[in-house]
Amino acid sequence: MSRSDKSTIRNVGLTAHIDAGKTTVTERILYFSGRTRRMGEVHDGQAQMDWMAQERERGITITSAATTAYWKDHRINIIDTPGHVDFTAEVERSLRVLDGTVALFCAVGGVQPQSETVWRQADKYGVPRIAFINKMDRIGADFDRVVADIRRELGANAVPVVLPMGAEDEFEGIIDLVGMKAVYYDEQDDGRMHVRVEDIPAEYADDARAAEEVMIERLSEQDDHLMAKFLEGETADRDERVEAMRHATIAGDIIPVLCGAAFKNKGIRWLMDAIIDYLPSPLDLPPIIGTKEESDAEIVRHPSDDSPLAALAFKIQADRHMGKLTYVRVYSGVLRSGEIVYNSTRGKKQRIGRLFEMHADDRQAVEALHAGEVGAVVGMGETATGDTVCSDEHPILLETIEFPAPVIGMAVRPESRTDRDNLHRALIRLADEDPTFTVATNQETGDVVISGMGELHLEIIIDRLRREFNVNTEVGKPQVAYRETIVGSVEHEHRHVKQTGGHGQFAHIKIRVEPAEPGSGLHFRNSVTGGRIPREFIPSVERGVVDAMAEGPYAGYPMVDIFVDLLDGTSHDVDSSEMAFRTCAFQGFRDACGKAGLELLEPVMSVEVTASEEHTGAVTGSLYTKRGRIVEMDTRGKTSIVRAHVPLAEMFGYSSELRNITSGRGEFTMHFEHYEAVPYDTAEEIVNARREARK
Repeated sequence: MSRSDKSTIRNVGLTAHIDAGKTTVTERILYFSGRTRRMGEVHDGQAQMDWMAQERERGITITSAATTAYWKDHRINIIDTPGHVDFTAEVERSLRVLDGTVALFCAVGGVQPQSETVWRQADKYGVPRIAFINKMDRIGADFDRVVADIRRELGANAVPVVLPMGAEDEFEGIIDLVGMKAVYYDEQDDGRMHVRVEDIPAEYADDARAAEEVMIERLSEQDDHLMAKFLEGETADRDERVEAMRHATIAGDIIPVLCGAAFKNKGIRWLMDAIIDYLPSPLDLPPIIGTKEESDAEIVRHPSDDSPLAALAFKIQADRHMGKLTYVRVYSGVLRSGEIVYNSTRGKKQRIGRLFEMHADDRQAVEALHAGEVGAVVGMGETATGDTVCSDEHPILLETIEFPAPVIGMAVRPESRTDRDNLHRALIRLADEDPTFTVATNQETGDVVISGMGELHLEIIIDRLRREFNVNTEVGKPQVAYRETIVGSVEHEHRHVKQTGGHGQFAHIKIRVEPAEPGSGLHFRNSVTGGRIPREFIPSVERGVVDAMAEGPYAGYPMVDIFVDLLDGTSHDVDSSEMAFRTCAFQGFRDACGKAGLELLEPVMSVEVTASEEHTGAVTGSLYTKRGRIVEMDTRGKTSIVRAHVPLAEMFGYSSELRNITSGRGEFTMHFEHYEAVPYDTAEEIVNARREARK
C-alpha cells in the first residue's frame, strides 16, 4: 500500500457513553487486522488501548489512545476515546483532527447522556459518523428501540444497513441489507468464531425486505441515480448502494447503523468493512482552511504531500522515557525527522526529533509523517495543544481547539519538603498534557489549587501525582476568595503621636470613607488645601490606606470598592515623616471602616445548566437551595436551559449532584460574574470559622 495514496487512509475515532464497549471493539479490530496476536480484555485489565494503571484498575478509558490497523489494503488510524464526562477534553481534541467516527451504543442502554454530549461535539466539527449497536448478546438488547432512540434523541437520519438475527442468548448473526445475505457466527470448540455467509433464511425474509426497502428509499432521497432506478422499479446493485451510502454518510445526510457483540467477536469484520466503505479518506473532505499570522486572509491547503506543511498538535503526553510526546495530525505536506519547522501559534522555530506511529503506549519509529496521517513527535518542547506546525517559508495558522473551562477545584499541599520540590514540576507537566486541568496559587491562603472537569478527573490527577511522579499530597477544599467592604459613609479624624528618644512621630488626618462602585477597588482623592499636609506626605497617606485594605478589619480578607477622600490634617516640622503619615492612615482608615459598618462579599458565579425538560424542577430546586437566583429559563427542543447566579461557595461538588438529580443527563458551565454581599448569618459563620482557624 503506497503512503502517497490518500484514498486508502481512514482517520477514525470511537466515541460513546461509558461502558458501551469502545475499548473492546478497538481490541477486536486490532486482533482481526493482525495488529495484535491476542485480544486484551477490559475486565481483566489486559486491554492494549487502556495502558494507564488507573485505566486497567478501574476498567475505564481515561486518555485517548491512538493506534494504526491495516484492513483490506487500507490504513485505519484509530483513536479510542474516554466515555466519562470528566474526560470530555480527550473527545474534543480527537474529534477536531478525525475524518470520521464510529458512535457506539449499548443495545440495552441505548442513547445515554455522554452519547448525546459526544454527538453534539461531532456535530460541532461536522464529523461523518456510522453507528454500531454493541452488546446484542446482553439480556434486554433491543436493536429497533436503539435505532428509534438515535433518531428521536439525536435527530439523526439513522438507517440500518444490517439487521440482527435474534437477540440476547439467541443472537446468531446479522443480515447484510446492502448485499442481502445472512452472516452467521458459529463458535468452535477451541473458542474461535467461524463466519459463514448464506442466503437469508425464510423466517427473516419479510423483515429483511422491508428494511431493505426503507434503506433504498432513504438513499434515493440523497441520490438522483438511485431515485431514478427506484421510480422505474429497478434494483441497484451492491456497488451502487455502497457508493450512494458513502456519499450520504460523508455529507452527514445519513447515519448507517450496524450491530454486533464485540465481546463474542460478532459483527466486527462488518464494522471494519463499513469504516472503509462509508467513512471518508482525507481526499473526501474539503481542504483545510487556515489564516495568515497577522490577518484574517484565508489560506487553503490540500491533503497532498506536495503541498506546504500544515499540521495541528492535538495532544501532549508526558512520557517517563521519551519526555514530552506531541501528537500531531498532518493535513498537508510531509513532516520529516530532523527538520526545522515553524510553530506559527507561538512564532517559534523548533527542530523535529524522532517521529513515531503510535500503538497505545507502544511506538514504532518512522522517518516521516505524510499528509493525512496521525503520529507523535519528540523534540517539540515548546508546542502546546492546539498549536499549528508549518514550514517557515509558507506560514499558516489553523483554527485551534476550544476546551471547556474547569468546573471544580481543590487545594493540594505537599506532605514533605521533598514532595514540595517535586509538586510544582509534576503539576506543570500534567497541565501541559490536559487543557482542562489548571493550576493556580491562592495568594491569600498559600494553597496550590488544582481545577478540572469533575471529582473523578481530580482524583485521577492526585493518583498520577503519587504513582508517576512520586509526590504525596494532602487534599482539601479550596478556600473561597471572600472580600470585605463598607456599607455606609462616615468622616473620621485620627492623630498618630509617638514620642521616643530624639525625633518623635506626628501625623494628623481627617478622611471621609464611603462605598464605591462595584468593581472599582480603591478610589483615593486628595482634597487638602493650603498645604496643611505637605505634598510629599500625600502618597504616604494613600499607601497607608492600601496597606489597610490588604487585610480588612472584619475577617482579614482584602477590601474592595471604597472611596477615600482626604479632607484635612496637620503636620509637625520636625516629627512628621512619610512613615508617620502612612501609619496614621493605616489605623485611621481601619477605625473609619469600623464606624461605617462592614460587610463580607463573596464571588457569585454565572451558572448555566442544560438538562432535559423533565428535570427542570429538580435543577431549579437545587439552585434555590444553594442561595441561587434564577435569571433566565429557555427551551430548545426537549432540552431546558436554566441560567442562574449562584455563590461559588455553594458550587463545590455540584458536578456530582447534578448528575444525580438528572440521571446523568445534566451539564453545566460557570464563570465569575461579580462580588455580592453575604447574608449576615452566613457571614458570621464564615468570620467565626476564619477567626478560629487563625488561633
